[in-house]
Amino acid sequence: MMNVIKTLLEKYNVKLSEEVMLKFESILIRKEYQKDEIILEEGTISRYLYIVEKGMLRQFYYKDGRDITEHFSCEGNIATCLESVFLRQPTRLLIEALEPSTVFLLDYEKWKKLCDEFPEMNQLYRAAIEYMLIVSQQKADSWRFENSRERYDRFCRELPSVSRRASVAHIASYLLMSPETLSRVRAGVL
Repeated sequence: MMNVIKTLLEKYNVKLSEEVMLKFESILIRKEYQKDEIILEEGTISRYLYIVEKGMLRQFYYKDGRDITEHFSCEGNIATCLESVFLRQPTRLLIEALEPSTVFLLDYEKWKKLCDEFPEMNQLYRAAIEYMLIVSQQKADSWRFENSRERYDRFCRELPSVSRRASVAHIASYLLMSPETLSRVRAGVL
């Protein structure tokens, strides 16, 4: 469990005392999920941030009978539905394990209490939330301002592991294109 915490601290360039790391470890719940298992159901209120130790998750939603991939999360990343966690409202997003995955569940309310008790924990909180918001903004900007080829190139650059591991259908839905368009982009036709 301590490895996943160290990975987060390195990713977000945060240092915590040994005492705070142990307290943080004490509120994490380790779970294993099978490939294609739904971790967060649509319509439920999410209490957790899901820290991926091993495997790959995707966040997605349904629109007009199709599922649209919102985000991918691999080792060392966090998946969650911020709106549901923050506002305590039912989520429209689902989270699914795309591979057999080991995930640590971080109860948001317990994390906030830990931040109140240990101010140094706020550095990790702020860095993680800022990162998630920036990634969401960059993705939205990519959809708005980039063509299919630019979106695919950015995806491969920023998520190389996902580009090798996710299905064509999931990658295409993430990039807001059909699998056929993605094939043409990959072939250099577009």
